[in-house]
Amino acid sequence: MESQPMYLPEDVILKVENLDVKFYTYAGVVHAVSNVSFYVKEGETVALVGETGCGKSVTTRAVTRLIESPGRIEGGSALFRRRSGKVVDLLKIGDEELREIRGNEIAYVFQDPTSSLDPLYTIGYHIHETIVAHKSKISKKQTFKQAVSLLKQVLIPSPEIRVKNYPHELSGGMRQRSVIAIGLSNNPRLFIADEPTTNLDVTVQAQILDLLKSLQENYKMGLILITHNLGIVAEVANRVYVMYAGKIVEEGYLEQIFYNPSHPYTKLLLRAVPDPTKKIEKLESIHGTVPSLINPPPGCRFQPRCPFAMEKCLIKEPPLIEVENQHRSACWLLERT
Repeated sequence: MESQPMYLPEDVILKVENLDVKFYTYAGVVHAVSNVSFYVKEGETVALVGETGCGKSVTTRAVTRLIESPGRIEGGSALFRRRSGKVVDLLKIGDEELREIRGNEIAYVFQDPTSSLDPLYTIGYHIHETIVAHKSKISKKQTFKQAVSLLKQVLIPSPEIRVKNYPHELSGGMRQRSVIAIGLSNNPRLFIADEPTTNLDVTVQAQILDLLKSLQENYKMGLILITHNLGIVAEVANRVYVMYAGKIVEEGYLEQIFYNPSHPYTKLLLRAVPDPTKKIEKLESIHGTVPSLINPPPGCRFQPRCPFAMEKCLIKEPPLIEVENQHRSACWLLERT
């Protein structure tokens, strides 16, 4: 009996459903990502937002099957539309087809650019290696020209010189741009950027964000942006998924999340962002920390830190409840009585 063909709406390039990731450690089982679902359309920017330890990076690493032992993807699906139009489940395809997709149709820029660059090779060689891995019938001269062109696109000055530089010869901002250039070398359909502006000064941050926006428009690619910085989200995102303790607690369009937040965690995150138009003597903060995911709290995982927690929150986990069109939140306060 033949399996049924997988279906994705025409404008959707990635659809993740019920993703579940656990880490089996000596201390216990870490429930890192639980029942996470989201989608990315062609040409849009989707932001995964939340504090450190909420499962943002683990989610995208699981989608690209970069989870290593003792981690294990326990369930879910990640449907991806390839350039050919074929829809595949990234969590179930063979290793050979996955290698064809990673670095080619899906690019991943990690948080620390230095960890992605081999200090023994030039930036030009890194780009050459990425291209040759997926296009064997291409000369070194052609890849060198393409490397220069890519470095020029990511606004690196004197690209003809920089292409021959080693990673240690570049500044932090230039290394980040170089990693972005490597990711773009095969014109990916989906670009995943994990905290792309961390450890960069404000001026360089703005340049990187402008760069990502312009490149996305030129390449028509989907972009997943992982960040805890809501200022960055406001600058580039179309839709937002707020994550807490391995779960999505609120999702919606940018305007819905910023102007009509409905989950207490989202509201508190927004209040913690300084407003330059107002005189603020003391920034608000969220008391407590993200709970251990070895023994997550019962009911709503945010209830130990939530100022509005009710008895029901301590017992039963809330589902994602519709607030308005395409805007959902996992909070019992929204329950219709």
